[in-house]
Amino acid sequence: MPADHDDETRDDTLRQAIAELRRPVALDPALEGRALARIRAGAPTHRIGSRRGLLWLGGALAAGIALALLVRPPTGSPARPGPTLATAGTQPTRAVLIRLAAPASSRVTVVGDFNDWDPAATPLRPVGDSGTWTVELHLKPGRYHYTFLIDGRRWASDPSGAPAAESDFGAPMSVLTVG
Repeated sequence: MPADHDDETRDDTLRQAIAELRRPVALDPALEGRALARIRAGAPTHRIGSRRGLLWLGGALAAGIALALLVRPPTGSPARPGPTLATAGTQPTRAVLIRLAAPASSRVTVVGDFNDWDPAATPLRPVGDSGTWTVELHLKPGRYHYTFLIDGRRWASDPSGAPAAESDFGAPMSVLTVG
């Protein structure tokens, strides 16, 4: 059953929120230093003991998420570049071939930790007339969770990959370990 426009809009908003929440937060080094000094000295590091303080913190967090979603470029903006080879001074990447047999499909993408779960970031290409789809990724050594999105509506794990123990979003997941 195809999703209607409202479902797609909600899914896109949810994806944007998840990507924003997964993004690392850089702290001001001076602030971090002061906080660590207070922790070492045994001083209290916050004053959120009251209900009013908790409400203020929740409101600030909600405003930050809303601002982040408003500042992000719209979905129709130019796509982000795909995975690239590492540059000098960074950890080297390894080429990984992702493959899926999906003969009756017209479009296959792979989404995972390595592309911020963006369904448009990493499309697979069909190989001949066999119904096999592939993409080559360049990933740093590590462990990645991923899944396939077939024809924009059906999720599928990698039959040749290791299954993930659990899924945060209910979709079937696989695990890829890059050495």
